Amino acid sequence: MPLYAPVPAAVTRAEETRCSCVACRFGHGARHPVRPRCYTSDTTDKEWQVIEAVMTWPAWLDGNGGRPEEYCRRQVVDAIFYVADNGCKWRNLPADFPPWRTVHAIFARWYQDGDVDAVHNDLRDQVRRAEGRDADPTAAIIDSQSVRAAETVGADSRGYDAGKKVAGRKRHVITDCLGLLLVVLVTTASVQDRDGARPALERPRELFDTIRLVWADGGYAGKLVDWAMEKLQLTLEIVKRSDDTEGFVVLPRRWCMERTLSWIFQRRRCVRDYERLPAHHEVMVKWSMIMLMARRLVRPTAQHP
Repeated sequence: MPLYAPVPAAVTRAEETRCSCVACRFGHGARHPVRPRCYTSDTTDKEWQVIEAVMTWPAWLDGNGGRPEEYCRRQVVDAIFYVADNGCKWRNLPADFPPWRTVHAIFARWYQDGDVDAVHNDLRDQVRRAEGRDADPTAAIIDSQSVRAAETVGADSRGYDAGKKVAGRKRHVITDCLGLLLVVLVTTASVQDRDGARPALERPRELFDTIRLVWADGGYAGKLVDWAMEKLQLTLEIVKRSDDTEGFVVLPRRWCMERTLSWIFQRRRCVRDYERLPAHHEVMVKWSMIMLMARRLVRPTAQHP
C-alpha cells in the first residue's frame, strides 16, 4: 500500500474553472491545465479573490513591453506559498506546479517591481479596517530576531550574534499595534540592534507620516532615542523589564511583537535563512504575512451572545 495517496491527474482547463486572473484572460494561462489543489498551503477560492483584487496590473497589457504571462497567477502564488510554508528547495517544487525556474523568476520580478509590497500593504490596510482601525498606523513596535543561516547563504552576508549564539542573519522587524508587519530589514547577525534600527526606522518614516511613537526593549536604549527624535521626529519609548520581577511576565506592547515573530515562524522557509540575497528573505517574510492576512480576511467572525 503506498504511503501517500495518488494525486489525481490535472485534466481540466482554465476556461472550465473560469479563472479571472489577467494571465488566463489576456495571456496564455488558459492553455495550461489546472492542477488539483491538494496542499494545505493552496489558496481557497475566497482567499484568491482577496489576493487577486490587490495584485498589480501587468505592464505588457498597457503596451509598455514584455511578453504575455504564460502561467496562471493563482498557480504561481500557490507555488510560492508552497515553498514558504513547507520550506523546500526551489528545485524540489512539485511537478504539478509551473516550472521552478519560471516561478523563481516571477518571485524575483514581483519583488523588484514592488508588486509584493503593494499586495502586502493593501492587505494590511484591509485587516486594519476590518479591526476598526485607520489604514495608517500612529504607533509601532520594533524588535530583532536572529536566525541561523543555511549553506546557501554567502559568507559576506552572514555573521555571528554573540548574545544569542546564532551564526546567520538578523531580522529587524517593525509592526503596528495589531502585530501586522510594517518593515522587515535583514542584516548580518553581527549587527547590533541599535545599528540596525536606524535604517529600519527610516523606512516607516518614509511610508507613514502618521507614526509618532515606537516601543522598543532595553537593547535600543541610549543614543538611538535622541537620534530618532532629532532626525525622524519619533518618540522611542523603552519598555523595560523590572529588576525585581521573577519568572515569566507579559510586558506591555512587547508581547505583540513576540506574537508576530511566532507568526513568521509558522512558515518553515522563515525558520532558517536559505536565501542567497538578504532581500529575498525579506520578501519571503512578506509572503508569509500575505498568507496569514488573506486567511484572516476570509475567516468567519466569532458570534458572541
